[in-house]
Amino acid sequence: MRKALFILGELSDGDMDWLAEAGQRQEIAPDSILIQRGEPNADVYILLDGRLSVRIDGRDSQEINALLPGEFIGELSFLDSRPPSATVIASTNSVVAAISRDQLETKLRDDTAFAARFYRALGVFLAHRLRRLTLQGAAEPGSEAQSADEMADDEIDPRLLESISLAGKRFEWFQSRFGIA
Repeated sequence: MRKALFILGELSDGDMDWLAEAGQRQEIAPDSILIQRGEPNADVYILLDGRLSVRIDGRDSQEINALLPGEFIGELSFLDSRPPSATVIASTNSVVAAISRDQLETKLRDDTAFAARFYRALGVFLAHRLRRLTLQGAAEPGSEAQSADEMADDEIDPRLLESISLAGKRFEWFQSRFGIA
């Protein structure tokens, strides 16, 4: 849920209302593909419940990441307008809020305050991810590197802690708007 904490902590209550109104609940059965590598995606998703698997080459390839409730999905393709570089498959019965790319682009164009908060949130999250990957890559061969979770916990800027707490509450509220207890 780290991605959601970074992103939802930067958004306002009004932004959350808009996301809840714009979002469409989609249920995904196990082994169903949500995003196919190389194929354009019309939506950005927020995982509300369940577990998704990220794989480079489709169903039969090895999982490179597991996505849990609170994750934003499809944000990189939204930012750079390139097709997804990975396939996302439901590992369990899952529920997402799908937000149309067109609706989101219109909102970002028409509401500059929302755009500033949204893009800052993505920037903070992507900076955090890059720092974590840099630290993982810098670990000396043969040394016991910290786990990704340990590094991520160590790297959270104390100034973000208040917004992260708020983000957790916002995510619970967001889930309830889509019928997730």
